Amino acid sequence: MQAIKVLPKGQITLPKNIRKKLKIEVGDPLLLDEKDGEIILKKTRTIFDYAGFLPDIGMSIEDIIEKANTEAANESK
Repeated sequence: MQAIKVLPKGQITLPKNIRKKLKIEVGDPLLLDEKDGEIILKKTRTIFDYAGFLPDIGMSIEDIIEKANTEAANESK
């Protein structure tokens, strides 16, 4: 476990060894959740990861993004 500091604007820096281990790169989306007083941070996918797999079901891009984020969060449970 590593200690990190919250900066004045609420920013944190993910340690390099953690970013490398989890293959987190600049621009990667992450999900932030709170459970029982703990912060949970998970790597997720973007809508582009689902390109070609989703049928045209009449959903807006915002709805599709929300669905993708929800499914990614459920995958890691």
